[in-house]
Amino acid sequence: MTVRVHGTCAPGFEGVRAEFERSFAERDELGAAVAATVGGELVVDLWGGDADRTGTRPWERDTLVNVYSTTKGMTSLCAHLLVDRGELDLDAPVARYWPEFADAGKADIPVRWLLSHRAGLIAPGEPMAPGAVYDWEKVTEALAATRPWWRPGTAQGYHAVTFGFLVGEVVRRITGVSLGTFLRTEVTGPLGADVHVGTQESEHGRCADMAPPLSREAPPSSTPPSPASSSSRTVFGDVPKPPVTGLSDHPMAPATLALQYLPLGDVNAAAYRCAEIPAANGHATARGIAAVYAELACGRLLSSGAVERLRTCQSDGDEPDLVLRTGTSLADTWPWGLGYMLNQYGQAGPNPRAFGHGGAGGSYAFADPENGVSYAYTMNRMGAGTSGEDLRSVHLVGALYEGLRERGPVHGR
Repeated sequence: MTVRVHGTCAPGFEGVRAEFERSFAERDELGAAVAATVGGELVVDLWGGDADRTGTRPWERDTLVNVYSTTKGMTSLCAHLLVDRGELDLDAPVARYWPEFADAGKADIPVRWLLSHRAGLIAPGEPMAPGAVYDWEKVTEALAATRPWWRPGTAQGYHAVTFGFLVGEVVRRITGVSLGTFLRTEVTGPLGADVHVGTQESEHGRCADMAPPLSREAPPSSTPPSPASSSSRTVFGDVPKPPVTGLSDHPMAPATLALQYLPLGDVNAAAYRCAEIPAANGHATARGIAAVYAELACGRLLSSGAVERLRTCQSDGDEPDLVLRTGTSLADTWPWGLGYMLNQYGQAGPNPRAFGHGGAGGSYAFADPENGVSYAYTMNRMGAGTSGEDLRSVHLVGALYEGLRERGPVHGR
């Protein structure tokens, strides 16, 4: 069945529509949206498909969807705003802002190691009960009491879930409000960008339901499965279950630790949508995320110095990521900026200075300041990878830059 795609593309960007339509025809797309800006102008704004597995709700212009770790780009932006305002020092100890964090040998960990995944805090030291991730105080208290899983600063490992609590608690200690509130009042609200961390229940009616890859999806029935029936395997692949006592327990131990208390089965539930998990549960439209990244691509919102700082590589040469090396099809070496994925592998187009963040299952967003481009892709059918390498996004980005070349020279490789 042909899926009707809605929305607009500016002249020259019709190739993006063609690739978006091809994703439904050939790449198992269920429901999705893609948006892009050039010089602040919205040149791509497309959506289509279904917002649920049963095909009873169409994906609308304002459909929100969980974007998993694409949320981290928004969380990082909040920290960089505070740096720009002189309220946060990246080289100061985290304990300056969060005194309890100094426990268990963490007194000297600087803020920048939180943003660059070098703090060694990929999980609380003790397993947490199911549902504990919804209790902000409980999680942050547990992290403050945790001894790092490796000597901080000596290695990098993707803080898949804890990133949002660590950075978010620093933001909360400085501003007195939660990360989601700060994002809404200082960024997305003034921009009119439809991006939420802690999605109000009144908005849940327009949230798409996440669905596993077709290869792992049970046939639809007249009685849809409960949100809690999903598992980490159906969403993230063969991730071993806890308990894990150390990084050397088995090859997937770092990934297991990093993901072990994310409530994967709850992603379509009200409790999950309402909670603030600033590393993993942002709900947004592609248009809303692209609008935020457009501000960074066009030299607004942050100073030029801040944009250069956040996309400066914090990794040590060809350093692997202890977690991502088992969870992505990209190479073992992984360059981290300050809260952002850098563009070493070209998933954000030809400009190696582009930066952004991807989410589990395929969502992806970035800014390319040299070309004045912002881009965001959101979807509900889980696909491959976490870092912009999902082929649905790869083809969309390629078509976007083909259209840009019709307008003139493109900076990059």
